[in-house]
Amino acid sequence: SWFASVKDEQLYLSVLTLGEIRRGAERLRRRDVRGADALDRWLVDVERAFVGRILPVDSDVAGEWGRMTALRTAPVVDCLLAATAKANDLTLVTRNVRDVEGLGAIILDPFAAVKPEKGR
Repeated sequence: SWFASVKDEQLYLSVLTLGEIRRGAERLRRRDVRGADALDRWLVDVERAFVGRILPVDSDVAGEWGRMTALRTAPVVDCLLAATAKANDLTLVTRNVRDVEGLGAIILDPFAAVKPEKGR
């Protein structure tokens, strides 16, 4: 798989990804406390594994986001993820290519058999 072919030190997470996982755990908690607790524990492990490789939304990211959203409307978090990748000269790895295509970030769908390509 793509993930297995990449060295750990080449992988980064956006702080927004951590927020999305947290949101998922809290939504799950309403119907499955054990599942949510397991997700909580996994999130702690993820944060530990990515110490020093968790990217903030800073002024560079905000600037890229502003340029990107001037091009077209896109979901805020998805666009901020694309802006984070572009501001840090990274490839955005996402299955949700449709929402970030054309924003100028390099995108890779790890489930598709294609090479990373500059967003159109």
